[in-house]
Amino acid sequence: MKFKLNANKINSCLLGTSLALFSQLASADVILHAFDWKYSEVAAKAAEIAEIGYKEVLVAPPLKSDSNNSQWWARYQPQDLRVIDNNRGNKEDFQNMINALNAHGVKTYADIVINQTANERGNSTYFPGADTINDYMNNSGYWEKQKLFGDLSNNLYTPGDFHAEFCISDWTSVWESMNGRICGGNGDRGLPDLDPNDWVRAQQRSYLQAIKNMGVKGFRIDAAKHMTTWHINQVFTDSIKQDMYLFAEIITGAGSGNIDYDTFLEPYLRETTHSAYDFPLLKTLRDAFSSNGSLTALANPKSWGGAIDGMRALTFTITHDIPSNDGFRYQIMSETNEHLAYAYILGRQEGVPMVFSDATGVDNGRWVNDYKQDNLKAMVKFHNSVQGADEEVLYSDQCALVFRRGQAGLVGINKCGYNKDINIDASGLKQSASYADVFTGASFEVNSNSYTINIPASSARMWLADGEVVIINPTNVDVNFTCNNGYTNMGDSVYAVGDQAELGNWQAASAVKLNPASYPVWTGSISLPANTNIAWKCIIRNETNPSNVIQWQSGADNTVNTGTGASTTGGF
Repeated sequence: MKFKLNANKINSCLLGTSLALFSQLASADVILHAFDWKYSEVAAKAAEIAEIGYKEVLVAPPLKSDSNNSQWWARYQPQDLRVIDNNRGNKEDFQNMINALNAHGVKTYADIVINQTANERGNSTYFPGADTINDYMNNSGYWEKQKLFGDLSNNLYTPGDFHAEFCISDWTSVWESMNGRICGGNGDRGLPDLDPNDWVRAQQRSYLQAIKNMGVKGFRIDAAKHMTTWHINQVFTDSIKQDMYLFAEIITGAGSGNIDYDTFLEPYLRETTHSAYDFPLLKTLRDAFSSNGSLTALANPKSWGGAIDGMRALTFTITHDIPSNDGFRYQIMSETNEHLAYAYILGRQEGVPMVFSDATGVDNGRWVNDYKQDNLKAMVKFHNSVQGADEEVLYSDQCALVFRRGQAGLVGINKCGYNKDINIDASGLKQSASYADVFTGASFEVNSNSYTINIPASSARMWLADGEVVIINPTNVDVNFTCNNGYTNMGDSVYAVGDQAELGNWQAASAVKLNPASYPVWTGSISLPANTNIAWKCIIRNETNPSNVIQWQSGADNTVNTGTGASTTGGF
Protein backbone atom coordinates (compact mmCIF):
# COMPACT_ATOMS: atom_id res chain seq x y z
CA MET A 1 0.00 0.00 0.00
CA LYS A 2 1.12 3.53 -0.61
CA PHE A 3 -0.02 4.79 2.80
CA LYS A 4 0.96 3.35 6.16
CA LEU A 5 -1.94 2.94 8.59
CA ASN A 6 -1.45 4.37 12.07
CA ALA A 7 -3.28 1.94 14.36
CA ASN A 8 -3.05 4.21 17.43
CA LYS A 9 -4.69 7.08 15.59
CA ILE A 10 -7.40 4.80 14.22
CA ASN A 11 -8.18 3.30 17.64
CA SER A 12 -8.34 6.77 19.18
CA CYS A 13 -10.70 7.87 16.46
CA LEU A 14 -12.93 4.84 16.98
CA LEU A 15 -13.14 5.39 20.73
CA GLY A 16 -13.81 9.08 20.33
CA THR A 17 -16.71 8.48 17.97
CA SER A 18 -18.37 5.48 19.64
CA LEU A 19 -21.34 7.48 20.87
CA ALA A 20 -21.76 9.14 17.51
CA LEU A 21 -21.59 5.71 15.89
CA PHE A 22 -24.40 4.41 18.07
CA SER A 23 -26.55 7.42 17.23
CA GLN A 24 -25.77 7.11 13.53
CA LEU A 25 -26.49 3.41 13.24
CA ALA A 26 -29.28 2.89 15.78
CA SER A 27 -32.03 3.76 13.31
CA ALA A 28 -33.29 0.84 11.24
CA ASP A 29 -35.74 2.68 9.00
CA VAL A 30 -36.28 1.13 5.57
CA ILE A 31 -34.23 2.67 2.76
CA LEU A 32 -35.65 2.77 -0.77
CA HIS A 33 -32.92 2.40 -3.39
CA ALA A 34 -34.46 4.37 -6.27
CA PHE A 35 -31.85 2.96 -8.62
CA ASP A 36 -31.21 5.20 -11.63
CA TRP A 37 -34.48 7.08 -11.17
CA LYS A 38 -34.50 10.63 -12.48
CA TYR A 39 -34.33 13.16 -9.66
CA SER A 40 -37.61 14.65 -10.93
CA GLU A 41 -39.27 11.22 -10.73
CA VAL A 42 -38.23 10.80 -7.09
CA ALA A 43 -39.60 14.27 -6.34
CA ALA A 44 -42.91 13.51 -8.06
CA LYS A 45 -43.32 10.33 -6.00
CA ALA A 46 -42.24 11.81 -2.67
CA ALA A 47 -45.72 11.67 -1.14
CA GLU A 48 -46.26 8.07 -2.28
CA ILE A 49 -42.84 7.00 -0.99
CA ALA A 50 -43.60 8.49 2.42
CA GLU A 51 -47.10 7.01 2.55
CA ILE A 52 -45.74 3.51 1.95
CA GLY A 53 -43.41 3.99 4.92
CA TYR A 54 -39.94 4.53 3.47
CA LYS A 55 -37.96 6.98 5.58
CA GLU A 56 -34.89 7.38 3.32
CA VAL A 57 -34.24 7.24 -0.41
CA LEU A 58 -30.86 6.42 -1.99
CA VAL A 59 -30.53 8.26 -5.32
CA ALA A 60 -28.20 8.39 -8.33
CA PRO A 61 -24.72 9.95 -7.89
CA PRO A 62 -24.99 13.77 -7.81
CA LEU A 63 -22.06 14.80 -10.02
CA LYS A 64 -21.23 15.58 -13.63
CA SER A 65 -21.24 12.59 -15.92
CA ASP A 66 -22.12 12.13 -19.59
CA SER A 67 -25.64 13.57 -19.81
CA ASN A 68 -26.12 12.02 -23.26
CA ASN A 69 -25.49 8.49 -22.01
CA SER A 70 -28.60 6.74 -20.67
CA GLN A 71 -26.70 3.65 -19.46
CA TRP A 72 -26.73 3.32 -15.66
CA TRP A 73 -22.96 2.78 -15.47
CA ALA A 74 -22.34 6.24 -16.94
CA ARG A 75 -23.42 7.72 -13.59
CA TYR A 76 -20.42 5.97 -12.00
CA GLN A 77 -17.87 7.61 -14.32
CA PRO A 78 -17.46 11.14 -12.91
CA GLN A 79 -16.34 13.92 -15.20
CA ASP A 80 -16.43 16.58 -12.47
CA LEU A 81 -17.40 16.72 -8.80
CA ARG A 82 -17.83 20.49 -8.82
CA VAL A 83 -21.16 20.46 -10.67
CA ILE A 84 -24.26 18.26 -10.83
CA ASP A 85 -25.31 17.53 -14.39
CA ASN A 86 -26.04 14.02 -15.63
CA ASN A 87 -28.68 11.96 -17.39
CA ARG A 88 -30.79 11.84 -14.21
CA GLY A 89 -30.89 15.62 -13.71
CA ASN A 90 -28.88 18.66 -12.65
CA LYS A 91 -28.26 20.52 -9.40
CA GLU A 92 -31.59 22.32 -9.59
CA ASP A 93 -33.42 19.00 -10.04
CA PHE A 94 -31.41 17.49 -7.19
CA GLN A 95 -32.31 20.33 -4.82
CA ASN A 96 -35.99 20.19 -5.81
CA MET A 97 -35.96 16.46 -5.06
CA ILE A 98 -34.40 16.97 -1.62
CA ASN A 99 -36.98 19.65 -0.83
CA ALA A 100 -39.86 17.43 -1.97
CA LEU A 101 -38.68 14.50 0.12
CA ASN A 102 -38.06 16.74 3.15
CA ALA A 103 -41.60 18.08 2.87
CA HIS A 104 -42.84 14.52 3.48
CA GLY A 105 -40.35 13.63 6.20
CA VAL A 106 -38.11 11.50 3.98
CA LYS A 107 -34.31 11.81 3.97
CA THR A 108 -32.09 11.82 0.88
CA TYR A 109 -29.05 9.54 0.70
CA ALA A 110 -26.55 10.14 -2.12
CA ASP A 111 -24.46 7.58 -3.98
CA ILE A 112 -20.83 8.79 -3.82
CA VAL A 113 -18.18 7.94 -6.44
CA ILE A 114 -14.76 9.34 -5.50
CA ASN A 115 -12.26 6.58 -6.26
CA GLN A 116 -12.04 7.21 -10.01
CA THR A 117 -13.02 9.46 -12.93
CA ALA A 118 -14.39 8.89 -16.40
CA ASN A 119 -11.99 8.15 -19.23
CA GLU A 120 -12.77 10.84 -21.77
CA ARG A 121 -12.19 9.66 -25.35
CA GLY A 122 -10.44 6.60 -23.96
CA ASN A 123 -7.10 8.35 -23.57
CA SER A 124 -7.39 11.32 -21.22
CA THR A 125 -5.96 11.05 -17.71
CA TYR A 126 -7.65 14.01 -15.99
CA PHE A 127 -11.00 15.75 -15.96
CA PRO A 128 -12.63 17.93 -16.94
CA GLY A 129 -10.78 18.30 -20.23
CA ALA A 130 -10.42 21.36 -22.40
CA ASP A 131 -13.78 20.80 -24.13
CA THR A 132 -15.58 20.85 -20.80
CA ILE A 133 -13.80 24.00 -19.63
CA ASN A 134 -14.76 25.73 -22.87
CA ASP A 135 -18.38 24.67 -22.34
CA TYR A 136 -18.27 26.06 -18.80
CA MET A 137 -17.03 29.39 -20.13
CA ASN A 138 -19.43 29.53 -23.09
CA ASN A 139 -22.46 28.69 -20.94
CA SER A 140 -21.37 30.25 -17.66
CA GLY A 141 -24.91 31.24 -16.62
CA TYR A 142 -26.11 27.63 -16.72
CA TRP A 143 -23.04 26.09 -15.13
CA GLU A 144 -22.91 28.56 -12.24
CA LYS A 145 -26.41 27.35 -11.31
CA GLN A 146 -25.17 23.74 -11.31
CA LYS A 147 -21.95 24.45 -9.40
CA LEU A 148 -21.33 22.97 -5.98
CA PHE A 149 -17.91 24.47 -5.26
CA GLY A 150 -14.62 25.56 -6.83
CA ASP A 151 -13.37 27.50 -9.85
CA LEU A 152 -14.75 26.19 -13.13
CA SER A 153 -12.18 28.07 -15.22
CA ASN A 154 -9.53 25.45 -14.42
CA ASN A 155 -9.34 21.67 -14.55
CA LEU A 156 -10.23 19.93 -11.30
CA TYR A 157 -7.33 17.47 -11.58
CA THR A 158 -3.95 17.20 -13.30
CA PRO A 159 -2.08 14.07 -14.44
CA GLY A 160 -0.19 14.01 -11.14
CA ASP A 161 -3.44 13.37 -9.27
CA PHE A 162 -3.76 9.83 -10.67
CA HIS A 163 -2.06 6.52 -10.07
CA ALA A 164 0.05 5.05 -12.84
CA GLU A 165 -1.99 3.48 -15.63
CA PHE A 166 -2.56 -0.28 -15.32
CA CYS A 167 -5.63 -2.49 -15.22
CA ILE A 168 -6.47 -4.54 -12.14
CA SER A 169 -5.89 -8.21 -12.90
CA ASP A 170 -5.86 -9.73 -9.40
CA TRP A 171 -9.02 -8.52 -7.68
CA THR A 172 -7.97 -10.12 -4.39
CA SER A 173 -4.77 -8.05 -4.26
CA VAL A 174 -5.09 -5.09 -1.90
CA TRP A 175 -2.39 -3.12 -3.69
CA GLU A 176 -3.79 -3.70 -7.18
CA SER A 177 -7.37 -2.98 -6.13
CA MET A 178 -6.41 0.31 -4.50
CA ASN A 179 -3.96 1.53 -7.13
CA GLY A 180 -5.12 0.06 -10.45
CA ARG A 181 -7.84 0.90 -12.93
CA ILE A 182 -11.18 -0.82 -13.38
CA CYS A 183 -11.00 -1.95 -17.02
CA GLY A 184 -13.54 -3.57 -19.29
CA GLY A 185 -11.24 -5.80 -21.31
CA ASN A 186 -10.68 -5.93 -25.07
CA GLY A 187 -8.09 -3.19 -24.95
CA ASP A 188 -10.11 -0.86 -22.71
CA ARG A 189 -7.64 1.40 -20.86
CA GLY A 190 -9.95 1.68 -17.88
CA LEU A 191 -11.10 4.42 -15.55
CA PRO A 192 -8.33 6.70 -14.22
CA ASP A 193 -7.72 5.89 -10.54
CA LEU A 194 -7.24 8.83 -8.21
CA ASP A 195 -4.18 9.16 -5.99
CA PRO A 196 -5.43 10.44 -2.59
CA ASN A 197 -2.92 13.27 -2.33
CA ASP A 198 -3.61 16.47 -0.39
CA TRP A 199 -5.31 18.22 -3.32
CA VAL A 200 -7.53 15.26 -4.24
CA ARG A 201 -8.68 14.75 -0.67
CA ALA A 202 -9.43 18.45 -0.26
CA GLN A 203 -11.65 18.42 -3.37
CA GLN A 204 -13.45 15.32 -2.17
CA ARG A 205 -14.12 16.89 1.23
CA SER A 206 -15.42 20.06 -0.45
CA TYR A 207 -17.72 17.96 -2.61
CA LEU A 208 -19.16 16.00 0.32
CA GLN A 209 -19.68 19.13 2.39
CA ALA A 210 -21.41 20.88 -0.52
CA ILE A 211 -24.01 18.15 -1.08
CA LYS A 212 -24.45 17.79 2.67
CA ASN A 213 -25.21 21.51 2.77
CA MET A 214 -27.93 20.93 0.17
CA GLY A 215 -29.70 18.64 2.65
CA VAL A 216 -28.32 15.16 1.97
CA LYS A 217 -28.45 13.00 5.11
CA GLY A 218 -26.46 9.94 4.11
CA PHE A 219 -23.72 8.67 1.82
CA ARG A 220 -23.31 5.34 0.03
CA ILE A 221 -19.59 4.91 -0.66
CA ASP A 222 -19.31 3.21 -4.04
CA ALA A 223 -16.39 0.83 -4.70
CA ALA A 224 -14.96 1.26 -1.20
CA LYS A 225 -12.59 -1.69 -1.71
CA HIS A 226 -10.67 0.52 -4.16
CA MET A 227 -9.72 3.04 -1.45
CA THR A 228 -7.60 2.58 1.67
CA THR A 229 -9.34 3.01 5.00
CA TRP A 230 -6.81 5.78 5.63
CA HIS A 231 -8.13 7.62 2.58
CA ILE A 232 -11.77 7.04 3.59
CA ASN A 233 -11.18 8.31 7.13
CA GLN A 234 -9.32 11.35 5.81
CA VAL A 235 -12.19 12.34 3.51
CA PHE A 236 -15.16 11.47 5.71
CA THR A 237 -14.18 13.71 8.60
CA ASP A 238 -16.06 13.98 11.88
CA SER A 239 -17.76 17.19 10.74
CA ILE A 240 -18.88 15.63 7.45
CA LYS A 241 -20.09 12.46 9.21
CA GLN A 242 -22.04 14.31 11.89
CA ASP A 243 -25.77 13.46 11.69
CA MET A 244 -25.15 11.38 8.56
CA TYR A 245 -25.62 7.68 7.78
CA LEU A 246 -22.63 6.18 5.93
CA PHE A 247 -22.43 2.75 4.34
CA ALA A 248 -19.95 1.24 1.92
CA GLU A 249 -20.17 -1.17 -0.97
CA ILE A 250 -17.56 -3.91 -0.56
CA ILE A 251 -18.75 -6.96 -2.48
CA THR A 252 -17.81 -10.28 -0.87
CA GLY A 253 -18.85 -13.85 -1.58
CA ALA A 254 -19.35 -14.76 2.09
CA GLY A 255 -18.22 -13.95 5.65
CA SER A 256 -15.11 -14.83 7.64
CA GLY A 257 -12.83 -17.13 5.69
CA ASN A 258 -13.83 -15.69 2.33
CA ILE A 259 -10.84 -13.92 0.77
CA ASP A 260 -12.76 -10.76 -0.11
CA TYR A 261 -14.19 -10.55 3.40
CA ASP A 262 -10.87 -11.12 5.14
CA THR A 263 -8.92 -8.85 2.79
CA PHE A 264 -11.34 -5.94 2.34
CA LEU A 265 -14.54 -5.95 4.40
CA GLU A 266 -13.14 -7.01 7.78
CA PRO A 267 -10.38 -4.33 7.76
CA TYR A 268 -12.94 -1.73 6.67
CA LEU A 269 -15.28 -2.61 9.56
CA ARG A 270 -12.36 -2.64 12.00
CA GLU A 271 -10.75 0.61 10.88
CA THR A 272 -13.79 2.83 10.18
CA THR A 273 -17.01 3.62 12.02
CA HIS A 274 -19.28 3.24 8.98
CA SER A 275 -21.80 0.60 7.97
CA ALA A 276 -21.50 -1.76 5.01
CA TYR A 277 -23.60 -3.95 2.76
CA ASP A 278 -24.09 -7.26 4.58
CA PHE A 279 -22.89 -9.55 1.79
CA PRO A 280 -22.17 -12.31 4.34
CA LEU A 281 -25.88 -12.34 5.22
CA LEU A 282 -26.82 -12.46 1.53
CA LYS A 283 -24.72 -15.64 1.19
CA THR A 284 -26.44 -17.08 4.28
CA LEU A 285 -29.86 -16.26 2.81
CA ARG A 286 -29.03 -17.82 -0.54
CA ASP A 287 -27.76 -20.98 1.11
CA ALA A 288 -30.64 -21.23 3.58
CA PHE A 289 -33.30 -20.91 0.87
CA SER A 290 -31.59 -23.37 -1.48
CA SER A 291 -33.10 -26.85 -1.79
CA ASN A 292 -30.41 -28.38 0.44
CA GLY A 293 -30.18 -25.48 2.89
CA SER A 294 -31.78 -25.04 6.31
CA LEU A 295 -33.60 -22.02 7.72
CA THR A 296 -32.00 -22.83 11.07
CA ALA A 297 -29.01 -20.93 9.67
CA LEU A 298 -31.11 -17.76 9.89
CA ALA A 299 -31.94 -18.15 13.58
CA ASN A 300 -28.81 -16.24 14.68
CA PRO A 301 -26.45 -15.87 11.70
CA LYS A 302 -24.21 -13.30 13.39
CA SER A 303 -23.22 -15.85 16.05
CA TRP A 304 -21.38 -18.06 13.56
CA GLY A 305 -20.14 -15.43 11.09
CA GLY A 306 -23.04 -15.62 8.67
CA ALA A 307 -23.79 -11.91 9.04
CA ILE A 308 -22.00 -8.78 10.18
CA ASP A 309 -22.96 -6.98 13.38
CA GLY A 310 -26.46 -5.57 13.05
CA MET A 311 -25.26 -2.16 14.18
CA ARG A 312 -23.07 -2.01 11.08
CA ALA A 313 -25.23 -3.97 8.62
CA LEU A 314 -27.05 -2.64 5.57
CA THR A 315 -29.24 -5.65 4.71
CA PHE A 316 -30.64 -6.45 1.27
CA THR A 317 -31.75 -9.23 -1.06
CA ILE A 318 -30.51 -7.72 -4.35
CA THR A 319 -28.32 -4.77 -5.43
CA HIS A 320 -27.97 -3.08 -8.80
CA ASP A 321 -24.56 -4.65 -9.42
CA ILE A 322 -25.80 -8.24 -9.06
CA PRO A 323 -28.08 -8.54 -12.13
CA SER A 324 -26.11 -6.02 -14.21
CA ASN A 325 -22.68 -7.66 -14.03
CA ASP A 326 -22.08 -11.19 -15.29
CA GLY A 327 -19.64 -11.94 -12.47
CA PHE A 328 -22.25 -11.35 -9.77
CA ARG A 329 -25.39 -12.84 -11.33
CA TYR A 330 -24.92 -16.09 -9.42
CA GLN A 331 -26.18 -14.17 -6.37
CA ILE A 332 -29.69 -13.67 -7.84
CA MET A 333 -32.36 -15.64 -5.97
CA SER A 334 -35.59 -16.94 -7.46
CA GLU A 335 -38.52 -14.54 -7.12
CA THR A 336 -40.09 -16.77 -4.47
CA ASN A 337 -36.90 -16.97 -2.42
CA GLU A 338 -36.28 -13.24 -2.80
CA HIS A 339 -39.76 -12.58 -1.42
CA LEU A 340 -39.07 -14.85 1.55
CA ALA A 341 -35.69 -13.20 2.09
CA TYR A 342 -37.34 -9.78 2.14
CA ALA A 343 -39.76 -11.06 4.81
CA TYR A 344 -36.71 -12.09 6.83
CA ILE A 345 -34.73 -8.83 6.59
CA LEU A 346 -37.82 -6.63 7.04
CA GLY A 347 -39.09 -8.77 9.90
CA ARG A 348 -35.90 -9.13 11.95
CA GLN A 349 -34.45 -6.71 14.49
CA GLU A 350 -30.86 -6.64 13.19
CA GLY A 351 -29.64 -4.43 10.37
CA VAL A 352 -30.91 -1.51 8.29
CA PRO A 353 -32.97 -2.98 5.41
CA MET A 354 -32.97 -1.61 1.88
CA VAL A 355 -35.50 -2.27 -0.90
CA PHE A 356 -34.21 -2.21 -4.49
CA SER A 357 -36.46 -0.63 -7.13
CA ASP A 358 -34.92 -0.50 -10.58
CA ALA A 359 -35.43 1.97 -13.43
CA THR A 360 -33.19 0.27 -15.99
CA GLY A 361 -35.48 -2.66 -16.83
CA VAL A 362 -32.80 -5.33 -16.42
CA ASP A 363 -34.05 -8.94 -16.52
CA ASN A 364 -37.24 -7.99 -18.37
CA GLY A 365 -38.12 -5.39 -15.77
CA ARG A 366 -38.18 -7.81 -12.86
CA TRP A 367 -37.43 -5.13 -10.23
CA VAL A 368 -39.15 -2.14 -11.86
CA ASN A 369 -41.56 -0.47 -9.40
CA ASP A 370 -40.82 -3.05 -6.71
CA TYR A 371 -40.99 -0.28 -4.13
CA LYS A 372 -44.80 -0.29 -4.41
CA GLN A 373 -45.32 -4.02 -4.92
CA ASP A 374 -48.14 -4.98 -2.55
CA ASN A 375 -46.20 -7.60 -0.61
CA LEU A 376 -43.27 -5.25 -0.06
CA LYS A 377 -45.60 -2.47 1.04
CA ALA A 378 -47.07 -4.86 3.61
CA MET A 379 -43.59 -5.82 4.84
CA VAL A 380 -42.56 -2.17 5.24
CA LYS A 381 -45.72 -1.58 7.31
CA PHE A 382 -44.81 -4.56 9.50
CA HIS A 383 -41.22 -3.40 9.89
CA ASN A 384 -42.24 0.10 10.92
CA SER A 385 -44.82 -1.23 13.39
CA VAL A 386 -42.35 -3.41 15.31
CA GLN A 387 -39.43 -0.95 15.40
CA GLY A 388 -37.52 -1.25 18.65
CA ALA A 389 -39.14 -4.54 19.73
CA ASP A 390 -36.86 -7.37 20.83
CA GLU A 391 -36.53 -10.55 18.80
CA GLU A 392 -36.88 -14.17 19.89
CA VAL A 393 -36.69 -17.22 17.63
CA LEU A 394 -39.53 -19.60 18.52
CA TYR A 395 -38.93 -22.36 15.98
CA SER A 396 -36.54 -23.34 13.21
CA ASP A 397 -35.89 -26.37 11.03
CA GLN A 398 -34.81 -26.99 7.46
CA CYS A 399 -38.10 -25.68 6.05
CA ALA A 400 -39.32 -23.08 8.48
CA LEU A 401 -38.38 -20.22 10.77
CA VAL A 402 -40.66 -18.48 13.27
CA PHE A 403 -39.69 -15.52 15.43
CA ARG A 404 -41.55 -12.91 17.40
CA ARG A 405 -40.87 -9.19 17.65
CA GLY A 406 -41.72 -8.47 21.27
CA GLN A 407 -45.48 -8.62 21.65
CA ALA A 408 -45.98 -6.51 18.55
CA GLY A 409 -45.55 -9.07 15.81
CA LEU A 410 -44.80 -12.60 14.69
CA VAL A 411 -42.95 -13.73 11.54
CA GLY A 412 -43.28 -17.18 9.97
CA ILE A 413 -41.37 -18.30 6.86
CA ASN A 414 -41.82 -21.65 5.08
CA LYS A 415 -39.52 -22.32 2.11
CA CYS A 416 -40.77 -25.84 1.40
CA GLY A 417 -43.45 -26.92 -1.04
CA TYR A 418 -46.02 -28.01 1.52
CA ASN A 419 -47.94 -26.43 4.41
CA LYS A 420 -46.37 -26.37 7.85
CA ASP A 421 -48.33 -26.53 11.11
CA ILE A 422 -46.00 -25.34 13.86
CA ASN A 423 -46.69 -25.28 17.57
CA ILE A 424 -44.98 -22.30 19.20
CA ASP A 425 -44.42 -20.98 22.70
CA ALA A 426 -46.90 -18.09 22.78
CA SER A 427 -46.09 -16.91 26.31
CA GLY A 428 -44.20 -13.92 24.94
CA LEU A 429 -47.08 -12.79 22.74
CA LYS A 430 -49.90 -10.51 23.82
CA GLN A 431 -52.60 -12.61 25.44
CA SER A 432 -56.24 -12.14 24.30
CA ALA A 433 -54.90 -10.25 21.31
CA SER A 434 -55.79 -10.75 17.67
CA TYR A 435 -52.77 -11.17 15.38
CA ALA A 436 -53.52 -10.29 11.75
CA ASP A 437 -51.36 -11.18 8.74
CA VAL A 438 -50.34 -8.11 6.73
CA PHE A 439 -50.52 -10.07 3.46
CA THR A 440 -53.96 -11.66 3.70
CA GLY A 441 -55.68 -10.05 6.70
CA ALA A 442 -56.29 -13.52 8.18
CA SER A 443 -56.02 -13.44 11.96
CA PHE A 444 -55.82 -15.63 15.05
CA GLU A 445 -56.22 -14.96 18.76
CA VAL A 446 -53.76 -15.92 21.48
CA ASN A 447 -55.41 -17.26 24.65
CA SER A 448 -52.77 -19.61 26.05
CA ASN A 449 -49.04 -20.13 26.31
CA SER A 450 -48.95 -22.30 23.20
CA TYR A 451 -50.45 -21.93 19.78
CA THR A 452 -50.24 -23.78 16.46
CA ILE A 453 -49.75 -21.57 13.43
CA ASN A 454 -50.05 -22.56 9.78
CA ILE A 455 -47.65 -21.30 7.13
CA PRO A 456 -48.59 -22.20 3.54
CA ALA A 457 -46.05 -23.67 1.13
CA SER A 458 -43.31 -21.36 -0.13
CA SER A 459 -44.81 -18.45 1.78
CA ALA A 460 -44.26 -15.98 4.57
CA ARG A 461 -46.70 -14.72 7.17
CA MET A 462 -46.19 -11.53 9.17
CA TRP A 463 -48.79 -11.12 11.91
CA LEU A 464 -49.28 -7.87 13.82
CA ALA A 465 -51.02 -7.52 17.17
CA ASP A 466 -54.30 -5.60 17.10
CA GLY A 467 -53.96 -1.86 17.29
CA GLU A 468 -50.40 -1.88 16.01
CA VAL A 469 -51.15 -0.95 12.39
CA VAL A 470 -53.96 -0.63 9.90
CA ILE A 471 -53.75 -3.81 7.81
CA ILE A 472 -53.40 -3.32 4.07
CA ASN A 473 -56.41 -4.63 2.15
CA PRO A 474 -55.75 -8.31 1.38
CA THR A 475 -54.04 -8.70 -1.99
CA ASN A 476 -53.07 -12.36 -1.70
CA VAL A 477 -55.28 -15.34 -0.88
CA ASP A 478 -54.65 -19.02 -0.20
CA VAL A 479 -55.58 -21.36 -3.06
CA ASN A 480 -55.83 -25.12 -2.46
CA PHE A 481 -54.23 -27.25 -5.19
CA THR A 482 -54.90 -30.96 -5.80
CA CYS A 483 -53.14 -33.28 -8.25
CA ASN A 484 -54.74 -36.72 -8.65
CA ASN A 485 -53.06 -39.96 -9.74
CA GLY A 486 -49.58 -38.70 -8.91
CA TYR A 487 -47.75 -42.03 -8.94
CA THR A 488 -44.03 -41.41 -8.45
CA ASN A 489 -40.73 -43.22 -8.05
CA MET A 490 -38.28 -42.69 -5.19
CA GLY A 491 -36.74 -39.20 -5.44
CA ASP A 492 -39.56 -37.76 -7.56
CA SER A 493 -42.51 -35.64 -6.39
CA VAL A 494 -45.55 -33.86 -7.80
CA TYR A 495 -45.38 -30.10 -8.24
CA ALA A 496 -47.75 -27.32 -9.31
CA VAL A 497 -46.45 -24.95 -12.00
CA GLY A 498 -48.25 -22.08 -13.70
CA ASP A 499 -48.39 -18.57 -15.06
CA GLN A 500 -47.79 -16.68 -11.78
CA ALA A 501 -44.47 -15.91 -10.10
CA GLU A 502 -45.68 -17.88 -7.07
CA LEU A 503 -46.13 -20.88 -9.41
CA GLY A 504 -42.75 -20.52 -11.08
CA ASN A 505 -43.89 -18.64 -14.23
CA TRP A 506 -44.09 -22.00 -16.03
CA GLN A 507 -40.49 -22.82 -15.08
CA ALA A 508 -40.36 -26.36 -13.71
CA ALA A 509 -37.31 -25.58 -11.58
CA SER A 510 -39.37 -22.99 -9.65
CA ALA A 511 -42.56 -25.06 -9.32
CA VAL A 512 -44.17 -25.63 -5.90
CA LYS A 513 -43.92 -29.09 -4.38
CA LEU A 514 -47.20 -30.60 -3.14
CA ASN A 515 -47.79 -32.88 -0.15
CA PRO A 516 -48.41 -36.66 -0.67
CA ALA A 517 -50.30 -37.14 2.61
CA SER A 518 -53.11 -38.91 0.68
CA TYR A 519 -50.88 -40.54 -1.94
CA PRO A 520 -51.36 -40.74 -4.90
CA VAL A 521 -53.34 -37.54 -4.31
CA TRP A 522 -51.00 -34.57 -3.79
CA THR A 523 -52.24 -31.34 -2.21
CA GLY A 524 -50.98 -27.94 -1.11
CA SER A 525 -52.08 -24.41 -0.28
CA ILE A 526 -50.32 -21.63 -2.22
CA SER A 527 -50.63 -17.88 -1.65
CA LEU A 528 -51.62 -16.12 -4.90
CA PRO A 529 -52.93 -12.68 -5.94
CA ALA A 530 -56.62 -12.28 -5.14
CA ASN A 531 -59.27 -12.07 -7.90
CA THR A 532 -56.84 -13.27 -10.54
CA ASN A 533 -57.33 -15.77 -13.38
CA ILE A 534 -54.50 -18.32 -13.30
CA ALA A 535 -53.47 -21.25 -15.48
CA TRP A 536 -51.50 -24.18 -14.13
CA LYS A 537 -50.61 -27.86 -14.47
CA CYS A 538 -49.37 -30.78 -12.40
CA ILE A 539 -45.89 -32.09 -13.13
CA ILE A 540 -43.78 -34.94 -11.77
CA ARG A 541 -40.24 -33.71 -11.18
CA ASN A 542 -37.05 -34.96 -9.60
CA GLU A 543 -36.59 -33.40 -6.15
CA THR A 544 -32.83 -32.80 -6.40
CA ASN A 545 -32.49 -32.17 -10.15
CA PRO A 546 -35.10 -29.49 -10.95
CA SER A 547 -34.47 -29.73 -14.70
CA ASN A 548 -35.43 -33.42 -14.72
CA VAL A 549 -39.18 -33.33 -15.44
CA ILE A 550 -40.59 -36.86 -15.59
CA GLN A 551 -44.10 -36.00 -16.75
CA TRP A 552 -46.29 -33.01 -17.53
CA GLN A 553 -50.05 -33.14 -17.08
CA SER A 554 -51.50 -33.66 -20.58
CA GLY A 555 -54.28 -31.68 -22.22
CA ALA A 556 -55.42 -28.15 -21.58
CA ASP A 557 -54.22 -26.02 -18.67
CA ASN A 558 -56.15 -26.06 -15.42
CA THR A 559 -57.71 -22.64 -14.80
CA VAL A 560 -59.22 -20.95 -11.77
CA ASN A 561 -60.02 -17.46 -10.51
CA THR A 562 -58.45 -17.03 -7.09
CA GLY A 563 -61.22 -14.74 -5.85
CA THR A 564 -60.97 -14.38 -2.09
CA GLY A 565 -59.78 -17.99 -1.80
CA ALA A 566 -60.30 -20.98 -4.06
CA SER A 567 -59.63 -24.67 -4.73
CA THR A 568 -58.52 -26.21 -8.01
CA THR A 569 -57.79 -29.75 -9.21
CA GLY A 570 -55.65 -31.34 -11.92
CA GLY A 571 -54.00 -34.68 -12.43
CA PHE A 572 -52.41 -37.28 -14.63
